[in-house]
Amino acid sequence: KVQLVESGGGSVQAGGSLRLSCAGSGWTYSVYAMGWFRQAPGKEREGVAIIVVYGTTEYEDSVKCRFTISQDISTTTVYLHMNSLEPEDTAMYYCAAVDGISMTWELTFESFRNSLDAWGQGTLVTVSS
Repeated sequence: KVQLVESGGGSVQAGGSLRLSCAGSGWTYSVYAMGWFRQAPGKEREGVAIIVVYGTTEYEDSVKCRFTISQDISTTTVYLHMNSLEPEDTAMYYCAAVDGISMTWELTFESFRNSLDAWGQGTLVTVSS
């Protein structure tokens, strides 16, 4: 079973930056896509960013100009570079992954979530004003 381990969360002031990391292991096939979701207390979990193995990305609108997702395919590690952080970004951030290609998969958060093979434990990001 795929295992995902996140790191890099912490507390920062508004306008600051953080880099989250997520290392995957135990792939049955091979990594197809990895990404990040986040969930604030009392709110639904929402997609943040996705990166497909060949490099295509998708971002939630509110983070599109501030966050950058990247990957190291050799180690199946995905990163989320977060710049210009805002208090609204405060949440638990969860790494997620799809193991192996799906013929019905689309580059949307809904499709990604429906195809997920693993979740990480989460890393907390707190942004103060």
